[in-house]
Amino acid sequence: MIKNLTCIECPQGCLLSVDVENCRVAKVSGNKCPKGIGYAMTEIENPVRILTSAVLAEGLGIRMVPVRTDKPIPKSKLKEAMDRIRGMRIMTRVRAGGVIVKDFVEPGVNLIATRDAGD
Repeated sequence: MIKNLTCIECPQGCLLSVDVENCRVAKVSGNKCPKGIGYAMTEIENPVRILTSAVLAEGLGIRMVPVRTDKPIPKSKLKEAMDRIRGMRIMTRVRAGGVIVKDFVEPGVNLIATRDAGD
């Protein structure tokens, strides 16, 4: 089966044609640099995303604290991650880059604040 993707690894935005056999990449064409092959393999075989969201705040001067994962997580775990975020509340001062949850959904992936809250 042929899948068409637009590579996002560099500014060229190559249109990739990916031949997929048994859920594995057999061949990639259309890439103008080697990054396209890696992107296609990851996107087909193990897609990952950086998750950005916001957590409710209580007593910090703002209603929501913007957050993101510091590393990509498997696309299949995005719903689980969002369910966890919906149940969270931040009630103590936090700095941009500060860890909100260590090992969030995946070992080695932290949920971090992207804005100061509670000054």
